[in-house]
Amino acid sequence: MVNHHPTADFLTDYATGAMPPAQAACISGHVNYCEQCRRSIEQLQDIGGALLERLPPAAVSESVLDNVLARLDEPAPLSFDTSKRGLTDTAIPGLLQRLINGDFSELVWRKITGSLSVSYLKTGDEHHEFALYRIAAGGQIPEHDHEGSEMTLVLQGGFSDESGHYGPGDFVYRKPSETHAPTAIQSEECICLAVMDAPLRFTRWQHRWLNPFLQLRAG
Repeated sequence: MVNHHPTADFLTDYATGAMPPAQAACISGHVNYCEQCRRSIEQLQDIGGALLERLPPAAVSESVLDNVLARLDEPAPLSFDTSKRGLTDTAIPGLLQRLINGDFSELVWRKITGSLSVSYLKTGDEHHEFALYRIAAGGQIPEHDHEGSEMTLVLQGGFSDESGHYGPGDFVYRKPSETHAPTAIQSEECICLAVMDAPLRFTRWQHRWLNPFLQLRAG
């Protein structure tokens, strides 16, 4: 059961297409789990469509039509296959299946600490890192904050931090400078999708030496 959701502002930005690609992919992942947010987005899109129909037609140049026709041959944008709804906590959402082209075990995982490994994925978003974080069962990501914002979507297992417990499908947003130390549940490793616009920073002295190596990997 999903208990943590994006804000109304995030859902509105997603529904209107105003959200950067990596963040939109994270919201799309949550929507794949969450019927409540899916209905909200559909309602927002219906409202937007109704408002557009009321606008008077506007003249456009021939170059606009040429650009639209040229884009018909472009690859489809990143999105989830809506036929994949009703996921179990061990399923890989449709969008990640496209990016991974396999399963979690086939990815290249970079070990950061004893309990934490990271696999970086590419979405074409030059301003946001899009990565999978794997925390060993019962393991903890050392206390850290962020120079920017962080969206997190739990894909498998679960974790707890100072704000609560999060399981598959739960969405978490951290503002710049918010500090936390997520700890995975004891019975299963936790895999999360994280989208950041600046690198995290370990705050305790025994881990600060790692900070220069934690550069943002966008694109």
